Amino acid sequence: MSEFPTTRLSLVLAASAHSKEALADLCSLYWHPLYAYVRRQGHDAEEAQDLTQSFIARLLEKNTLQKFQEQRGRFRSFLLASLKHFLANERDSARAQKRGGGQASISIDSALDPSDNLTPEKAFEKQWALGLLARVLARLREEFVQAGKREQFDRLRGHLTGDDDAIPYRDLAREMKMTEGAVKVAVHRLRQRFHDALREEISMTVAHPEDIGDEIRYLMSALRT
Repeated sequence: MSEFPTTRLSLVLAASAHSKEALADLCSLYWHPLYAYVRRQGHDAEEAQDLTQSFIARLLEKNTLQKFQEQRGRFRSFLLASLKHFLANERDSARAQKRGGGQASISIDSALDPSDNLTPEKAFEKQWALGLLARVLARLREEFVQAGKREQFDRLRGHLTGDDDAIPYRDLAREMKMTEGAVKVAVHRLRQRFHDALREEISMTVAHPEDIGDEIRYLMSALRT
């Protein structure tokens, strides 16, 4: 299809063909979720960065991304399963090198960030969801900027997700020199565009249209963890 190269999935496929630009985009999109998972496995920051970078490089070296092109499921699930396999191999390799060396093992619990109780999987999913949401909001803001409505977007964005601290309509109407009814219409349209953009972004990481709704619900729930 002529539209396919514009999708996120096309980045995966282009990366599997060793496109340097595609790899750079792939790292930018998925670095933080991957890093969060590795970090929650007990690795320190420097080691987690090295492992994350090595994993992405390995995806290309072993042509692992080609498997996703063949299977076509949810890229989030495929990537996490591939990362788990990679880390398991790394642990086996490390054990083989240390076997018989008389070195004491270190509990990974001591390296975990105590600020929350997220499992590695939950940390990965939350970072994935946050990154996706940030991309959608940035995309919408750019659309409003191009239309000369940057201030309108900045004033109304608090109502996209029903934030408790969103400014009341009547106050917005006064500040924006609009009627309260016009503000409500603008918010409704913004929410609709947000919903459409979110579906578009999600559609780029799943193989089947029927998976979009489930993936949106899954990732929005990850934001609440």
